[in-house]
Amino acid sequence: MFTGVNFFLTDELLSEEERMVRDTVRQYVEKRFLPLAAEYHDKAEFPLEVIPELAQMGLLGVTIPQEYGAAGSSYYIYGLAMQELERGDSGLRSFASVQGSLVMFPIHRYGSEAQKQKWLPLLASGERIGCFGLTEPDHGSDPGGMRTTARKTENGWILNGSKMWITNAAIAHVAVVWAQTEEGIRGFIVETDRSGFSSSVIKGKYSLRASNTGELIFEDCFIPDENRLPAAKGLSAPLSCLNEARYGIAWGATGAAMACYDEALEYAKSRIQFDKPIAAFQLTQHKLVEMASEIVKAQLLNHQMGRLKDEGKAKYYHISMAKRNNVHQALQAARTARTILAANGITDEYQTVRHLLNLESVYTYEGTHDIHTLIVGEHLTGSSAFR
Repeated sequence: MFTGVNFFLTDELLSEEERMVRDTVRQYVEKRFLPLAAEYHDKAEFPLEVIPELAQMGLLGVTIPQEYGAAGSSYYIYGLAMQELERGDSGLRSFASVQGSLVMFPIHRYGSEAQKQKWLPLLASGERIGCFGLTEPDHGSDPGGMRTTARKTENGWILNGSKMWITNAAIAHVAVVWAQTEEGIRGFIVETDRSGFSSSVIKGKYSLRASNTGELIFEDCFIPDENRLPAAKGLSAPLSCLNEARYGIAWGATGAAMACYDEALEYAKSRIQFDKPIAAFQLTQHKLVEMASEIVKAQLLNHQMGRLKDEGKAKYYHISMAKRNNVHQALQAARTARTILAANGITDEYQTVRHLLNLESVYTYEGTHDIHTLIVGEHLTGSSAFR
């Protein structure tokens, strides 16, 4: 049974409620999800059966107020939950992260009261699945250059364009879509059964296999004006949603690192070579110490970021630094753990290689490592290096 990484007594930083939620999600991942993980990774499918279970635990829209059917919990608790979900698989955390941070958050922040009342309870219960349409085939790191357009017509809008690398694309009932209009970038709630809407699944992924990833296509897709997010104006609106998701990723990647470290440690203790456990060799101990040290740093970074977030003090550059650091170190931990597991580390009997493959995607999505470097660099120097 996974007991976590508590080298620096970071568990003592948690309240009783925070520890209880973390342990509940931890046990769920251990007993329910991990037995499914290798199978769904192999099938390249998301386990739809877990959606109502995630909803029952309040993990869809963790920070959305209870009046809309969600948990109404703190950002710190949200972070802990994402940490434990990604300890299972990045695809599991991605599903919950997209549903809450990229679909429910913009509806709650920028939507009308009618939109909130209609969609948030359905999304919180898992009765409806959402996706977030921002990234395009030719515009990843520069979303402001998007080519998807929404043209105003009588009683609504005509949507044309496409979005790429969209989590939940082919299983979503509703999409929050961003498009260029004569008034600038605006957000729309798009039901996926509308005429002119279609989606396709991206095949051949070696990473995030247990996540439904695809393309959204809009061909003269009519959207009634009541589906426009009235308070979403300009690029800052979708970027604020990404900031919510990046926050969860910083925690989630730490969970993946913890999973790899724990697996490598237990393996090293039991693997006998040259008449003693490989954990007794200096090279192996050096690798384990490096992993443990970086996990502790990530935990402390997440702790402060979480407290700042709940106090309303966390800035986008704080979250960029945490996402950048924690994902990088998690990927390094996965690669190091693989060397300790040696040949066994490339089989699905162990989870490390699955995390390694997933983290290759996490490293570049929701803002690449390089983009987050420039975000933090701009804040430190006062000079933008984007253009």
